[in-house]
Amino acid sequence: MRFTRATKRNLMSVGVAGAALVLAGCSNAGEGAVSGAALGALAGFGLGSLSGDAGKGAAAGAIIGGVGGAVLGDQNSRR
Repeated sequence: MRFTRATKRNLMSVGVAGAALVLAGCSNAGEGAVSGAALGALAGFGLGSLSGDAGKGAAAGAIIGGVGGAVLGDQNSRR
């Protein structure tokens, strides 16, 4: 099954919005990193499978999500 560029962009937007909502509830950097890595891995797996390499997508998503989640969690705990 092939997805158009617009469909991929829409899927990415939904994933980013969902991750932002979940990560907004994290109270510290550790929780944010774990949540972000999990959500990033799922999103990366899905997007990677569209391009033919789900493993690399999941790994990249986990790294990016973990770092982003740690930053957001740290900012939430400082407030």
